[in-house]
Amino acid sequence: MRMKPEFMYASMKPWKLFFTVAMPGMISMFAMSIYSIIEGIFLGQVLGEGAFAAVNIAFPLVMINFSIADLIGVGAAVPISISLGKNDHENANNVFSCSIIMIFTAAAVMGSIMFFAAEPMARMMGADDALVETSVRYLRACALCSPLSTVFFAMDNYLRISGFVKTSMIINIVSNILTIGLLSFFLLVVKMDVVGSALATSLSMCICSVIAVIPFIAKKTLLKFTKPKFNFKMIKQIAACGSPVFLSNISGRITSILINISLMTLGVKVFGAGGGTTAVAVYAVLMYSSDLCWPLLYGISDSLSPAIGFNWGAKNYDRVKKIVKCGFIGTFAVGIVSTSILFFFPDIIASLFAKAEDARLLSEATHAIRIFCIAYLFRWIAVSAQGFFSAIEKPMHATIMAVSVAFVFPVILLGALWSFELDGIWFNAAAVNILAAILSIIQLSIVGHEIKKREKETT
Repeated sequence: MRMKPEFMYASMKPWKLFFTVAMPGMISMFAMSIYSIIEGIFLGQVLGEGAFAAVNIAFPLVMINFSIADLIGVGAAVPISISLGKNDHENANNVFSCSIIMIFTAAAVMGSIMFFAAEPMARMMGADDALVETSVRYLRACALCSPLSTVFFAMDNYLRISGFVKTSMIINIVSNILTIGLLSFFLLVVKMDVVGSALATSLSMCICSVIAVIPFIAKKTLLKFTKPKFNFKMIKQIAACGSPVFLSNISGRITSILINISLMTLGVKVFGAGGGTTAVAVYAVLMYSSDLCWPLLYGISDSLSPAIGFNWGAKNYDRVKKIVKCGFIGTFAVGIVSTSILFFFPDIIASLFAKAEDARLLSEATHAIRIFCIAYLFRWIAVSAQGFFSAIEKPMHATIMAVSVAFVFPVILLGALWSFELDGIWFNAAAVNILAAILSIIQLSIVGHEIKKREKETT
């Protein structure tokens, strides 16, 4: 199931390369998000609005934990790909080996903090007395599996770099089938609450982390475990290359916390008593709805990054431009289709996550999805641009994009649109992505001039 990266990244026709790596990448990322969507359906349909809102309040902290793994995994993937492009396998293997140790250690520390400080953290994220206990149970269940479950995200990157594109896709599909099975068992058979949901997701990721590492232990991959040699330059490089994704995730989680706090206030103002829980639950529906579309965009961008980095390291700039062009066209198509699905079928999507008797939640969620979907008309631009900047070791450009999209723009707009109450929050994502598209075009123009200069120097 392995293709030689040297041939794939350096010689395969750009569009053939796109369908060879991006399509499995889209399927893999979508498969990874299925567990989130299924979890949302189970929470909404089986446990109800209160559990749905409590998990949405706790989830930003869980994602911050995973963000640390992304910081190291994505940050290491860039120098690994560029080293392979330069035929420096020794450095690539050392970065790979060190990154696994760093991820496991960081996840163990973060998991411990999340377990023992769950209650104050839940309250900090906006949980009131009615939601805090449920949020705490969810956080602690996720924390127990943290060291091993977080490795899953990095191994997915390393399998694709080593040419195991289909293997990566299959493992992601297995993870989701396993998650669905465990969710069904814990929630429907054992009758557990949100703890069952957290354990189902975490245990499936732990099992698949073990499966994913087997090809590396068996030495069947391009990347191989070696005796790790840590040095400040390598750690700095990993941090620089991974910081855009990390800052994007962290900023996004902080923004989610601020939005949840705002929703608790505005929900009561709009709906009256208990309206805060309903407003947070609507926002959760939007986030789960986004999981139907966002992974496809990210799957394209993330899958093409090794190829872009490989050719950038090999100074094949013309091929870099062709691959990037394919990526932009692919994400544009996904953006148009995503917007159309969300706009024309909001009631069906909302009904996936809410019981029929939760009429207020269903009505507001349907309305919110129609506003929120505008974001996908523009979101593809920023996603593709940020992925491109990260792949060619332009962390400053990527970081500017990440922080602006995940924190600066949404927080500014949260205040600017406050007078529109809940509609202002539902429209926040669309306005953010319009501004992000403008910022992307400006930065792409700057990098484009640099590429032209590099091309002249190599001819």
